Amino acid sequence: MNIVVCVKYVPDATADRSFDASDNTVDREGVDGLLSELDEYAVEQALQVAEENDGEVTVVTVGPADAADAVRKALQMGADAGVHVEDDTIAGSDAVATSLVLAKAIEKLEHDLVFFGMSSTDGLMGVVPTMVAERLGLPAVTFASEVTVDGSTVTVRRDGDTATETITASAPAVVSVTDQSGEPRYPSFKGIMAAKKKPVEDLTLDDLGIEASQVGLDAAWTKVLSFAERPPRTAGEIVTDEGDGGVKLAEFLASKKFV
Repeated sequence: MNIVVCVKYVPDATADRSFDASDNTVDREGVDGLLSELDEYAVEQALQVAEENDGEVTVVTVGPADAADAVRKALQMGADAGVHVEDDTIAGSDAVATSLVLAKAIEKLEHDLVFFGMSSTDGLMGVVPTMVAERLGLPAVTFASEVTVDGSTVTVRRDGDTATETITASAPAVVSVTDQSGEPRYPSFKGIMAAKKKPVEDLTLDDLGIEASQVGLDAAWTKVLSFAERPPRTAGEIVTDEGDGGVKLAEFLASKKFV
């Protein structure tokens, strides 16, 4: 079984993130980057399925040179190979263009299953998995809390607020998983050393047959028009309780329209 996992190199969510004033895109230079935490769950599920079905896992990412770190982390976790699509004209691409690049890259690989995290920790849109599935003409089973594979049938459990759904699809298929699907494994020392010898293929837009006009900020369907820094925190109001603390609390909540 051949399994592809799409991962993203994102700014560290714990850092002080901001936008670049020159083009209103996320500033990726002033903050450390890493493999999106939500994508680690996709890598873990892909590895589990591969282990149970004698499969191989290939990781695909789209991004600048530093995005190779996301591929490297997945290889250290146990993936077998990587693909890195790097091209300067991709910068500023939105979900539509990103799904195009990923789909073209996946088409070059043998794939029975394509795994995604439920969204990236920077964009948080969660639409790329279904966009890629549409471009590839594959069924999409999304937001899976549990994934099982039996032959050519993939079954997922989707947990909602009020109900749990069981959904099946025939492979090849696209699957996105949530952060409830199972704790990602930590790379072992053996895995870290082995990752150095695993193959990583570098691709450009020309390799994928994509025109520069189809990607980048100018081709984006969605853009940030303006942004403002979060206002600094101000000192809170201290109320001395002289027997009427409850009344003052209720008045405060009502003034903020909380009650």
